[in-house]
Amino acid sequence: MGKAANLNALQVFKCLSDETRLMLVLLIAQEQSLCVCEMTYALEESQPKVSRHLAQLRQCGLLFDQREGQWVYYRLSPQLPGWAQDIIHAGAEGSAVRLNTLIQRLVKMGDRPTRRAALC
Repeated sequence: MGKAANLNALQVFKCLSDETRLMLVLLIAQEQSLCVCEMTYALEESQPKVSRHLAQLRQCGLLFDQREGQWVYYRLSPQLPGWAQDIIHAGAEGSAVRLNTLIQRLVKMGDRPTRRAALC
């Protein structure tokens, strides 16, 4: 049983209380998986800042990472309880304008091979 299965509402709200962490989770939920370079580009934030927030989200059980060659991809934990998924969905609805702006930045990056060549 992973950390996600043991989440409680207070942990989730604390993890998502920071705008950067919230946007990271919402982007990952929308895109299924993202690497750090894609997230730094979309959010226009530094790599250390994004990596620090990703580590916090991973530690609290919302995300997990998977290495593919030299890239590390982040995904929502597959063990997230339904209520936590509902919170993420509600966050996406409440942040739709900001989220759409970030998604459009990702679209401008092209497909994943193009993104890897240009940014990562």
